[in-house]
Amino acid sequence: MHGSHSPRFELALGYAYRLHGTQTRKGSNIPYISHLLAVCALVLENHGSEDAAIAALLHDAVEDQGGMATAQEIGRLFGDEVRRIVMGCSDSHETPKPPWRERKERTLARLPNAPADVRLVACCDKLHNARTTLADLRHEGSDVWKRFNAGPGDQIWYYRSVIAAFRAGGGPLGVTDELERVVDLMEALARGQGTPS
Repeated sequence: MHGSHSPRFELALGYAYRLHGTQTRKGSNIPYISHLLAVCALVLENHGSEDAAIAALLHDAVEDQGGMATAQEIGRLFGDEVRRIVMGCSDSHETPKPPWRERKERTLARLPNAPADVRLVACCDKLHNARTTLADLRHEGSDVWKRFNAGPGDQIWYYRSVIAAFRAGGGPLGVTDELERVVDLMEALARGQGTPS
């Protein structure tokens, strides 16, 4: 985006709000849009393209708001590159979703060979999720894990596996390093709170 105002980016902000404006983050009253904005900010701060920034705003749209019909609309509104990145970041597009472990193993299998822009958006997504979980663990203790589809052992396994997949794919290095630091703290805190990992 290089500092210039983009009508596509403005459209994406409004579209993301229309899709996700009534959602909140799991186990909280925090608007879900805050996560999408945070992931977008991380992408921009790490020199992502406008397509990657728009995809960051929409990275959960296919998975949570309409499946392939939403994917087609994203392609129509924002182009095939944005749609490709969003699809690369989507665990599933089926309803109901497949089991948690199956979805995560599918993601792990494709991340090392995913294009760099997909890896960037996906890593920024994982980093913001991990930061949020760590903050919640510090404030609320081990009850935080109850809001997820998988317990702390599985969550830590997934984050560690994601980090390995990003490293195998060659990056994004700075974001991956930060993710690893946050997961180290998360795991230490989980153990300190008597939560099995």
